[in-house]
Amino acid sequence: MNDVQALHGDVSKTRGAPSLLLVDGSSYLYRAFHALPDMRSPQAEPTGAIYGMVAMLRKLRADHALHQGAGFGAVVFDAPGKTFRDAIFPDYKANRAEMPADLVLQIPRIHQLVKLLGWPLVMVEGIEADDVIGTLCARAKALGWQSLVSTGDKDLAQLVDEYVRLVNTMTREGGRPELLDEAGVFAKFAVRPDQIVDYLSLVGDAVDNVPGVDKVGPKTAAKWLAQFGSLDALMAQAADIGLTGFDRSAYETVLSIEALERWLEALMASDEAAVDTETTDLDPMRARMVGLSIALAPNKACYIPLAHEGLEQPVQLDRDLVLARLKPWLCSARHRKLGQHLKYDMHVFENHGIRLAGIHEDSLLASYVLEAHRNHDMDSLAERHLGHRTIAYDDVTGKGAARIPFAQVPLERATPYAAEDADVSYRLCHYFRRRLSAEAPLERIYREIEVPVMQVLQGIERHGVLVDPQKLLAQSEALQVQLAELEEQAQTAAQRRFNLGSPKQLGALLFDELKLPVLKKTASGAPSTDEEVLAKLAEDYPLPRIVLQWRGLAKLKSTYTDKLPKMIDPGTGRVHTSYSQAVAVTGRLASTDPNLQNIPIRTPEGRRIREAFIAPAGFRLLSADYSQIELRIMAHISADPGLLSAFAKGEDVHRATAAEVFGVPLSEVSAEQRRYAKVINFGLIYGMSAFGLAANLNIDRQQAKHYIDRYFSRYPGVLEYMERTRQEARACGYVQTVFGRRLWLAEIQSPNGPRRQAAERAAINAPMQGTAADLIKMAMIRVDALLREQAMQSRMIMQVHDELVFEVAEAEVDALTTWVRKAMREVAQLAVPLEVDIGVGANWDEAH
Repeated sequence: MNDVQALHGDVSKTRGAPSLLLVDGSSYLYRAFHALPDMRSPQAEPTGAIYGMVAMLRKLRADHALHQGAGFGAVVFDAPGKTFRDAIFPDYKANRAEMPADLVLQIPRIHQLVKLLGWPLVMVEGIEADDVIGTLCARAKALGWQSLVSTGDKDLAQLVDEYVRLVNTMTREGGRPELLDEAGVFAKFAVRPDQIVDYLSLVGDAVDNVPGVDKVGPKTAAKWLAQFGSLDALMAQAADIGLTGFDRSAYETVLSIEALERWLEALMASDEAAVDTETTDLDPMRARMVGLSIALAPNKACYIPLAHEGLEQPVQLDRDLVLARLKPWLCSARHRKLGQHLKYDMHVFENHGIRLAGIHEDSLLASYVLEAHRNHDMDSLAERHLGHRTIAYDDVTGKGAARIPFAQVPLERATPYAAEDADVSYRLCHYFRRRLSAEAPLERIYREIEVPVMQVLQGIERHGVLVDPQKLLAQSEALQVQLAELEEQAQTAAQRRFNLGSPKQLGALLFDELKLPVLKKTASGAPSTDEEVLAKLAEDYPLPRIVLQWRGLAKLKSTYTDKLPKMIDPGTGRVHTSYSQAVAVTGRLASTDPNLQNIPIRTPEGRRIREAFIAPAGFRLLSADYSQIELRIMAHISADPGLLSAFAKGEDVHRATAAEVFGVPLSEVSAEQRRYAKVINFGLIYGMSAFGLAANLNIDRQQAKHYIDRYFSRYPGVLEYMERTRQEARACGYVQTVFGRRLWLAEIQSPNGPRRQAAERAAINAPMQGTAADLIKMAMIRVDALLREQAMQSRMIMQVHDELVFEVAEAEVDALTTWVRKAMREVAQLAVPLEVDIGVGANWDEAH
């Protein structure tokens, strides 16, 4: 507290009418960092925030003439570490990304330069900069001083009165910075400064992860405060304006057959209910049920314990008996089931011989469709949309070494936790139902794609994929030989032995001993040896090239050839991946444990791994892959006549592009020209610049620009699409697929040029990648229905980007080939035909 006391002591000695100028340094830090491009020193250290901070402080001093008369000032920063707010609310700022490493590196020099510029620097341990600023303003006010606070933080509007004003130098009108006095605060927020705390309590703060009141935005909050005057007065009337709370004491623990029958009767009489399971394992194939919770309405929920252990646990109903009694409801398609991440619960029920039917709503998927760029876990959704903080799993099971299995949690703690999950799921599903009903295209995406494909994916996961462990073992041994050879090559090139797997040893060798150029640094300030750096260095030096090869093979070995045999389920003899729907903002699926979508296929070693994915006796593997799907979608969206014509005629689109770009007849296009055209076609889909194209084709930038200009002169519709899409992204914050899925772009309005440009490039590609994701999901739903209708032995076993893989009975190969091609081609009508490449083989590599 010494700095604050010293500052207060200095100014208290002045005479006349002193004034105080306080700078919210933490706010300035981020503004300076994001406002400027990636500036670096000759030593590759980041400097953009330093430059921006100095410029902003000089401008502020010039604007407000600090030293005229008896003026005083200080720059106030957040101190490192936790604050008292974290103790009050552990999830405070939990959603915030960590401070960028490049900004962390600049902070010590920024602090040093602030002092060199003549500003007192104030930081108070355990106290945020906002609170220090508020304290200093209060002390200045007690002395009769005027204070001016330079910030962009809306929270500080609560300080404004006849003694305190805010200035926002980043928001200017007529060349002047925004200045907020009492009238200015009211004009901006429609509430008085003394109502700002109540206002923020109502609307919440997503940036700081502080929940507000469900469905209350700025207009509603301002209207209520105008009507009631304060939050206390508003809460006194809460029952009359529709605020619904949670009552955990209303939850029932079902321990008798009579109570179970009463709940079953209510379930059978109700059109819908939320269901949730508590289990022994996060792995859906191994999880056994510990208990079951159900919600019929808000605050009307129960927990049915089935396998809790311990001497003090009351007698519970037999699990098999309970599931047998509930089976008519669980397996009823007429009774709608609501839940959060129901794909997991489907596996759990199936582990006990029950196929859950009537799946109608899933709050995880509804959230994903509405706001793909946000978190979709139940705790986050409850805080964000219901204004409710749920009981945390750690609160009932403990943490770390002290954690106990849920089966050992006493029922007096287990029931509020488990029943609340069902209650929250019920409320979230109804909340999202209302939201989606006002967004017809998104509702169709949710009901006709995401919820149905979730059930298809559960079937794919459950069936699994057959792999040959002996083949993988042989590949591991071969990879080990190659790795040893590469290690020998690397150590010969280095002229000494070192650990290729140690970034620290590699960095010391490359940059300290061999004096290779430092291209990038880590957060700790050490030279980076990541893949991007090594790839660039490999263009000129042999050792980085060898290390890159070694890393690629080492990853193949550790991730696939060594690991896959250990992931074979002993009960099924197969590998069971998990598909996540709510991860990629584009709508694409993600595969984990194991990741089947990232097996490299551009190297012989990567392709050999696919040989280990085999068909059982009497079956073959069939691969069906959309051909050039993103280029076809580009033709559809851009409506470019040249592209439409090429696809309509069934031409090789890369050859057609080469003919246009190089100005030669189609029949005279060389293999090299076609390769260039392919890079141009796919590069422009991903927003590649002339610089990127030049690097990719190893040509000069002027020549690359010439190729791009020729491309756009021949395909002007593509250029128009790109510009239109950038404008749409900037205006809306998102772009859309052909079917209406929203693809959010968090950085599209970023003041940081490189980040904004990256978001613009993503905006160009996202509609194509997202539409391709929609198409493959729609195809999966259609083909799965066909397999069931025809009662075929064949099963869908994998989805990898634009490819579907099937395990096909030998007698069904011809029929399924015809049906799959037809279903995938006709799943949607675009302006160009959809084409599907199909292959069949004894293993995945043969079929692909």
